[in-house]
Amino acid sequence: MPAQPLDDTTLRELVADATAAPSMHNAQPWRFRYRQATRTLTLRAEFDREMPEADPSTRALHVGCGAALLNLRVSASHRGLDAVTTLLPVPVDPAVAATVRLAECSGVPGEPADAALAALHPAIRKRHTSRAPFADRIIPDDVRARLVDAARVEGADFAFLPPEHLEAVFVLIRDAEESGLSDPAREAEQRYWTRDTEAEAPVDGIPDYAFGPTDASGRAVNRDFAGTDAVPGRARALFESRPQLALLRTVRDRPADWLRAGQALERVLLTAVVHGLVASFATQPLEWPELRRLLRDPALGTGHPQMIVRLGYGPGGPRTPRRPVAEVLETEP
Repeated sequence: MPAQPLDDTTLRELVADATAAPSMHNAQPWRFRYRQATRTLTLRAEFDREMPEADPSTRALHVGCGAALLNLRVSASHRGLDAVTTLLPVPVDPAVAATVRLAECSGVPGEPADAALAALHPAIRKRHTSRAPFADRIIPDDVRARLVDAARVEGADFAFLPPEHLEAVFVLIRDAEESGLSDPAREAEQRYWTRDTEAEAPVDGIPDYAFGPTDASGRAVNRDFAGTDAVPGRARALFESRPQLALLRTVRDRPADWLRAGQALERVLLTAVVHGLVASFATQPLEWPELRRLLRDPALGTGHPQMIVRLGYGPGGPRTPRRPVAEVLETEP
């Protein structure tokens, strides 16, 4: 017998969970198409949301799509569905990032298809990027090990930077941030994705309330979304003296690897939430080829760097807007 299609409520909930994922500048470069006859969701990359200045290869765009894919798998498992996933199933159409066939779980009725994934479901809505200062409190070794394992399950390497290399990477981040501010095209592209919430009710991009405080310490690694603009009333704050940064890497550097990196990233972030951590990103050096090459220093580990993640203990970040499900989901018989 053909599989029964999912009910509309379940389908919307699955896609809403998927779209809670992070993406570069919160561009949300994804669209979903559900085929009822096969119970298959197709994740399509929306290349009209790419950033040709900062992400000309669409590497970061694919990482964002991978993060959405991981959330979809978590949501499916939470609902007792097997998410049979295929990456880049249509070579002639690179916009088709993945297909996910939502099969009924063959295990014990009422139990999640993948208990480890399902356990991460509550963290989807709790995870938000925090650009606030974190406490100078070291993440315990056992928690770090769980984050490393979370990435490994998804085919990526995740390693915290040792103290002897932290300063060198910090310099790369600051150099990249300053280069971006002095590049008119890049700054214009970044400004395009920021939102003045007094002038509009945004559904994407980075709203001004999520910029975080300005850096009064000279040690912040967050991207400053205000750029060269002054934001009236914006707070100044001292950031942690030694940010805890980790590199996420893959063995290869192709679109499929970028999608795997996105899944690994989101699994790490959800696992971090479970253990009381907050996170932000310091991806500026990855957007400059010469700086990204420096991050391949063998002393930092092997593989291609895909993300730099800042983790620690501190206040959670504000909820950023998402496009309505109706805007990113279409169904067909």
